Amino acid sequence: MTDETIVLLHGFTGSAAAMAPLARRLPGEVLCLDLPGHGAGPVSDDPTDYTMAAAAAAVVSAASHLGRFALVGYSMGARVALHVALAHSGRVAALALIGARAGIDDPVERAERVAADEALADRIESEGIEWFADHWADQPLFATQRRRLSADQQAELRVQRLACDPRGLARSLRGMGAGAVEPIGAGLGQLAMPCALIAGADDNRFAAIARQMAAEIPQAEVCLIPSAGHAAHLEAPDATAAAVIRCVLI
Repeated sequence: MTDETIVLLHGFTGSAAAMAPLARRLPGEVLCLDLPGHGAGPVSDDPTDYTMAAAAAAVVSAASHLGRFALVGYSMGARVALHVALAHSGRVAALALIGARAGIDDPVERAERVAADEALADRIESEGIEWFADHWADQPLFATQRRRLSADQQAELRVQRLACDPRGLARSLRGMGAGAVEPIGAGLGQLAMPCALIAGADDNRFAAIARQMAAEIPQAEVCLIPSAGHAAHLEAPDATAAAVIRCVLI
């Protein structure tokens, strides 16, 4: 059994606090980090602070006292985790990715996503965080949350989103959105550490992506979480924690 600290990375609009339901179910030392543009940290005016390279470097810096560590990421945080694992493979003992994608390979789809994220970033800045919190919660990707999470849980998610600085979210979208980041699927075969690809069983799109990625990663296991959608760690935290533990505690 490994004794490395488990580092958790949240998704877009989240923060270290958003990973608490998963963190408290994991053994040993757990470190939850805020990604650029999120959480309580300062909002930089420098666009280079919102690139994927900058986010990966920030994670490694925050974990510099740990030596090797297990890395767990959700959605945007899973993309960051992949970049960290490829660039700093000697530091990452195990990898667990929730609702992950290695990037958008099709250039037309990427361009469409960049345009959509730019338009959304503009609206976040012009219409404010309250509009965006409601808009984001209403995305089809999160329909299962509206069915499965309690009213209190949904209210807490809204509080977390309202705590975000709209400037940080807009800059994160422009610099780290799925279209803005070069796809890294070609490098998946270089990942030598154990890797759990976790997806909610009701999240058909990302369950299929998990299977595709697993075919490229040497030590990958696909873990489909019953009765969960995209944010499996929120809708089914016990089962998601068990999948993480199977991967990182070997």
